Amino acid sequence: MALATRTAAKPSPTRPPRTFWGSTLGKKIVMAVSGLIMLGYLVAHVMGNLKVFFGPEEFNAYGRWLRTMGAPVLHEEWALWGVRILLLAAVVAHAVSAYQLSRRDIKARPTAYVHKRRRASYATRTMRWGGIIIALFIVWHILDLTTLTVNENAQHGRPYENVVATFSTWYGNVIYVTAMLAVGLHVRHGFWSAAQTLGAGNARRDRALKAVANGLALVLTAGFLAVPVAVMTGLVS
Repeated sequence: MALATRTAAKPSPTRPPRTFWGSTLGKKIVMAVSGLIMLGYLVAHVMGNLKVFFGPEEFNAYGRWLRTMGAPVLHEEWALWGVRILLLAAVVAHAVSAYQLSRRDIKARPTAYVHKRRRASYATRTMRWGGIIIALFIVWHILDLTTLTVNENAQHGRPYENVVATFSTWYGNVIYVTAMLAVGLHVRHGFWSAAQTLGAGNARRDRALKAVANGLALVLTAGFLAVPVAVMTGLVS
C-alpha cells in the first residue's frame, strides 16, 4: 500500500511594510500639510495684493520689502528665495501625492460607478480640473509678474504699474478670474479635507469646519478678484 505523500503548505510571502510615503494615509497627510502651507501663502498674498488700493508708492514699497525682508541679517532676496523654494516643494508634493492617490483610486476601482454620487459637491467633482487650471496659472503668473516675460508694458521695479498693465488687457482678466474661481473651489474642499486627514474633523466639528472652509474660500476669492475689478473700473489706475 503506497503511503500518501504530504505536500508541505507553502508559506505565504510576507509583504514588506510600506513606508510613510508609500501608504495611502501618508500621501494624504503630505497632501494636507502641503495644501495648508499653500493656503497660508494665499492668505499672506491676498493681504499684500490689497495694498494696491493705497497707491503706487505703498505697493511698490511693499514689492521692495519682499526683496529685502530679513535684512540686514540675510542678503537681498535670500528670504524671498527661501519662500519660493518652500512653495515649490509644497506645490510639487501636493501635485505628486494628488496624482498618485488618483491613480491608486482608479486602480482599486477599475470600473466606473454606474450611478455617480449625487451628494458630491461641485468643488469635489472639479478638484482635478481645478488643480490643472491652477498649475497652468502659476506658470503664467510667474511669466507675467515675476519674470515679466509676457507682460507687454512691464517696468522693472514697478509692481504697481505691472499689475495695472496686466489687468488692462482682456486676456489677463479672463485668465486671472478663471484661476481665482478655481482657487476658491479648491480651498473650499481642500481645507475641509485636510482637517479630516489630520484628525481635526469629527461629527461635532463638521458644520463649523465647513463654515470656515466656505468663509476662507469666499474671502480669498473676493480679495483676489478685487484687484482686477478695481483696474477694470478705473478705481486703480
